[in-house]
Amino acid sequence: MKKVIAFDLDDTLAVTKSAISDRMAELLGQLLETHDICVISGGNFEQFKKQVIDNIKAPHHLLTKMHMMPTCGTRYYRFDDIDMQWRKIYSEDIPDKDKKRITEVLVSAAKEAGHYEPSPDGEIVEDRESQITFSGCGQQASPERKYAWDADMKKRNAIRDIMLPQLTDYEIRLGGTTSIDITLPGIDKAYGMNKLMAELEIGKDDILFIGDKLDEGGNDYPVKAMGIETIAVDSWEQTALVVETIVKVNNLD
Repeated sequence: MKKVIAFDLDDTLAVTKSAISDRMAELLGQLLETHDICVISGGNFEQFKKQVIDNIKAPHHLLTKMHMMPTCGTRYYRFDDIDMQWRKIYSEDIPDKDKKRITEVLVSAAKEAGHYEPSPDGEIVEDRESQITFSGCGQQASPERKYAWDADMKKRNAIRDIMLPQLTDYEIRLGGTTSIDITLPGIDKAYGMNKLMAELEIGKDDILFIGDKLDEGGNDYPVKAMGIETIAVDSWEQTALVVETIVKVNNLD
């Protein structure tokens, strides 16, 4: 039996930037009774809290089995049931001296590609300390606007192509539905999974990863490429069916 079930967040556990459904909250609570759960995605910890932590239906002692890896695994949080708070285990922050340069390159590339939105809903470029994130139509855009903005990823690929020769010392990846994520080199979701395995003293065979971007080039692909078993989904409803099956099988044992 797998020891850890790991998930992407947007379009895997929930609609982009939205809270998990009551059904998903209940299923994750049931899953925690038999497995550790890891969530790894491009959002910051506050977004994880809003979408998952504040909605999950589980007693405090089970929250210690949750592993929150925001900003694509550049940060790692666990729940302390003695102090009753989430504690940061590590953070691979971008040096302050580079943040301005990265932001300038992002904005310039978006404008050069013709994809810099004049009327965004919220911030277009966000400093997440360990990750700089570009959100094509703004951080607070509705799911409908986000899904329509770059469904074929051509806009973000055009922006990324302009950025690549200017930021050779950083990783530049497409994430979520409208995002471009910039992190320190060598850091991706595989990096996060390796950190998790070291923390829990487990191997690749102990983890099952569920995500919506497992094809080559997707931000979930590094997990698949490192040899962890994966299941591809394209909505939270599909994920719910997978989790429901795991819970039922465990109840039969």
